[in-house]
Amino acid sequence: MAFQSVGQSSAKMGIFVELSSFVRMEYTDQLGNRLQLNSIPKRIVSLVPSQSEFLWDLGLQHELVGITKFCIHPDRMFKTVTRVGGTKNPDLDKIRALQPDLIIGNKEENEKAMIEQLSREFPVWMSDVNTPEQALDMMNSLSSLTCKESQGKSIIEASRLSLAKCKVLFQGESIAYFIWNSPYHFAGSATFIHSILTHVGLTNVFFNQPRYPECSLQQLKVLNPKFCFLSSEPYPFKSDQAKKIQAVLPEAKIVFVDGEAFSWYGSRLIYLHRYLKELKEKLYA
Repeated sequence: MAFQSVGQSSAKMGIFVELSSFVRMEYTDQLGNRLQLNSIPKRIVSLVPSQSEFLWDLGLQHELVGITKFCIHPDRMFKTVTRVGGTKNPDLDKIRALQPDLIIGNKEENEKAMIEQLSREFPVWMSDVNTPEQALDMMNSLSSLTCKESQGKSIIEASRLSLAKCKVLFQGESIAYFIWNSPYHFAGSATFIHSILTHVGLTNVFFNQPRYPECSLQQLKVLNPKFCFLSSEPYPFKSDQAKKIQAVLPEAKIVFVDGEAFSWYGSRLIYLHRYLKELKEKLYA
């Protein structure tokens, strides 16, 4: 991105203010928080797996100095970049030792108190992604913030094309999306997973319950979903759990699904259409 002085057209998420010795960049994140950067970020810590993958795909391999233990894609990033702990409980001393000039977080993934502490010490940019459009907006914003607009544009356009291809891929079939076992929890409304299910033409039986409702199998039986998706994350469902669910819902089609395809809102969206097309073939085999 070319730096722009006040009075010229400015980037959607950033305002560039010309000073005597440097350019101060002022940004607003998806939570409405404002942060200032005195230069293009050169030491970035990302506390969100899908956003870490996106930053790597932007070409920020040298700038990305810290990730979480759940930032497993791509493999080379996971093996070479310093891991600072989990998304909920990262090691603050490890983060401080990395001396980041930018930290990337997310409202749902990260704990508020921890983010507030980091914000007192470092510039922090927070995402809030519950819909495909918010995902594209996040990618656009981070591309601008890191001055990788060209690379970001290619990823965003490919993601938008993938989303367009899988819109209404299904015909309103009812779905229960399992995310946790014992007790069972499901993807409800106001989640990115729900938005993806709706986007592709599926009807979430928990559409009227926010976030991640708990529900027994007997209660689920009343809702009578046609499909039961058993996610690979955050709980990795196995065949014994599938058999237990099938015994209570004998008419439902039980299938294991890739949780990353439904919940990672970065550059992985590029592959969403291909994955869902294969999934649909399996569901109707």
